[in-house]
Amino acid sequence: MIRSYFLKFVAIFALFVLSVSATDTFIAAVYEHAVILPNKTETPVSKEEALLLMNKNMDVLEKAVKLAARQGANIIVTPEDGIYGWIFTRETVYPYLEDIPHPEVNWIPCKDPQSIIFMHLKLSLISPRI
Repeated sequence: MIRSYFLKFVAIFALFVLSVSATDTFIAAVYEHAVILPNKTETPVSKEEALLLMNKNMDVLEKAVKLAARQGANIIVTPEDGIYGWIFTRETVYPYLEDIPHPEVNWIPCKDPQSIIFMHLKLSLISPRI
């Protein structure tokens, strides 16, 4: 009787081990870089200036993400403020922010990036595989 329970346990364990295969793992990369910061100012910059700065940082991040992906990374962790920096007041951060539609608005940015006027930032870093 004990032997039959043991055999059942071994069979179930073997099925479990087979179901958790190497494809259930992933490789992560963590990237840190010297963020290109905006000039400290008391007045907000234009949205275009903010976009230029963010694109400079996005270009740096994009190169790192592509390199990590070529080396097999499935997920890449980037700096929290790596796109725009952190030297802001409540007023000066506004040009760097994106308007988010009301939850009732049916909008998926990856599928329809042009439906909101200021959706200029590249969505190239959001991809199943680069």
